[in-house]
Amino acid sequence: MNETSIDNETQAQLDAFIKQEEGDSNDYKGMLAKFITLVAVGMSLFHLYAAYSIVPTQQLRVIHVALVLFLVFLSFPIATRFKNRLMWWDIVFAIGSVAVAYYILHAGDDLFDRNTFPNHTDVFVGICLIAMILEAVRRTNGLILVSVTGLFLLYALFGNYLPAPWTHKGYELDRLVGYMYMTLEGIYGTAVDVSATLIILFTIFGAFLQYTGAGKFFIDFSFSAMGGKSSGVGRTIVLSSFLLGGPSGSGVATTVTVGSVAAPMLEKVGYEKNAAGGLLAAGGLGAIISPPVLGAAAFLIADFLKISYLDVLLMATIPTILFYLGLFVMVEIDVRKYGMKNIHFQAAETAWQLTKKYWFHFFSLISIVVFMLMGFSPTMSVFWATVVSALSSMLREDTAIIPWAWFRGKEPLISGLYHSNLTKALASGSTGVLAIAATCAGAGLIVGTVTLTGLGLKFSSIVIQYAGGSLLLTTIFTALVVWVVGLAVPVTASYIICAVIAAPALINLGVPAFAAHMFIFYYAVLSEVSPPTALSPFAAAAICKGNPYKTTLQTWKYVAPAILVPFMFVLDKSGTGLLLMGSMDSLAKADWMQIAWTSFTAVVGIICLAGGLQGWFIEKTKVFERVIMVISGVALAYPSTEADLIGFIGFALVLITQTVSHLRSKPTAA
Repeated sequence: MNETSIDNETQAQLDAFIKQEEGDSNDYKGMLAKFITLVAVGMSLFHLYAAYSIVPTQQLRVIHVALVLFLVFLSFPIATRFKNRLMWWDIVFAIGSVAVAYYILHAGDDLFDRNTFPNHTDVFVGICLIAMILEAVRRTNGLILVSVTGLFLLYALFGNYLPAPWTHKGYELDRLVGYMYMTLEGIYGTAVDVSATLIILFTIFGAFLQYTGAGKFFIDFSFSAMGGKSSGVGRTIVLSSFLLGGPSGSGVATTVTVGSVAAPMLEKVGYEKNAAGGLLAAGGLGAIISPPVLGAAAFLIADFLKISYLDVLLMATIPTILFYLGLFVMVEIDVRKYGMKNIHFQAAETAWQLTKKYWFHFFSLISIVVFMLMGFSPTMSVFWATVVSALSSMLREDTAIIPWAWFRGKEPLISGLYHSNLTKALASGSTGVLAIAATCAGAGLIVGTVTLTGLGLKFSSIVIQYAGGSLLLTTIFTALVVWVVGLAVPVTASYIICAVIAAPALINLGVPAFAAHMFIFYYAVLSEVSPPTALSPFAAAAICKGNPYKTTLQTWKYVAPAILVPFMFVLDKSGTGLLLMGSMDSLAKADWMQIAWTSFTAVVGIICLAGGLQGWFIEKTKVFERVIMVISGVALAYPSTEADLIGFIGFALVLITQTVSHLRSKPTAA
């Protein structure tokens, strides 16, 4: 398989994009680096223990936030000029985060009992905690999310001065602070609970896959299985993005990993550099909506709706298939559009040879689901999937999480274990979750404000009023709200904010709660390809030497065929069939013919949109054909008999005209 060589400047750009998503942490050396590694390993071991044993909810959330803040303040500089230098204020912040946790745990239930009437010490400690969380969010996610969170807090304090319908009675500082950290509704609410019980465990699981070589295997397998034809490279991007992204759930990391290998091949077969970057970024974006991990926000869906994570995976199945189907169709059209040549890329080993060697990596794609189907909770499922991943890696020396030499006595016991992939995976599992966990803690302040002030219901009534009670307009307004919020903040924060302020509007108009939340999740993910948070397209542009903004537009083109799918969830009850009725229990009572028909119309709609947006189908499309295909695609995304009829008639018309054009062009070509 051909490897690409990325110059130092491009690699620095890629590292910057990954750090922008995960936070620009310090790169310490010596004893300080070892200390932080050991703390991170200890944090992962604690959460693995908490998954297997029973740690009281209150204690787990408090300790989780304390460990996150402790590592954030030691790992992330207060400003760029202090990069790689541990300053005295970092130490003060880190110790302060532990001190706050000690104060809460030492006070026990008495602290939570007096949340409505906190004493002066309680208020001081709470203000310190809120300030440290805002600082941690700033260090890991930037000023925008801090500003948004600050506005929500100001709304809680001074909302009584606003005009109707935004006004509320207003809350004193003592009451607000008490509610935020002396209950399980604010900082230590749903978002932190999910971060402490699921997100970190899945991050550890992803780190184990990375350090056992699963990522490299998935890319090698995809190139071996799909290589040989002009469309094979595009297909390879789609397949490897799914295989690699499914377990990782990271869009930027998937884009960079696949792109580093595939970019030269895309250029050789004839892809324009911005289109090549757009395809890479679109494939990476799919990682956030692909089972078994999805993005961190998917875990929050399960908690918000009080359903199992298996139900969330079930709901994501058909939308994920439709997303990648859209990419596959676009790739097949690319072959004709760019006049691609058949270029054979010689892989080092065949797909069968790779499978015989590394078959156990495939189990990582399904192990979590298998354990959940066996009756294990999501927490226990990912725990045992991590254990199985570690044990199966020991089947081969080149994938072993603990080096075989250590067992043979050829490496010192302590240093051998410290430098092993096991230690690296455990440390990476904790450091990789810091930015998301800080976001969840900050989002707790937002959720707390919405709950305390009733902002969600107010916003819901305002949206419905502006939409005139129309479900279609309410859905469009909700999509726009999610998109605008997503321009400024990461997917996790975008979902949390919109789930508490925008979902009630859809639910009040009769949309099932699970469909409303999946709609918001889907659009929160799609907002990732819009500047200024378009990290995946910008990273892809750096790899392919394209223009970042043109690459972003190309990414939109590739994901657009699937962009209307969420509307099918909410505009008609039949559309919930795409979510497989929302739960495992509902499957037994499901109307499978209706689900099959809705899925079929979605597939044809995606094909129509792909052809219309690409300007090609069987042959290059004329303007009227493009317009008809786009209209047909939109019509097929609206789940009604009349709309389906319009969509199928339009598609059939273009199919006929395209076939005639193709037949006429054959003699000319000959």
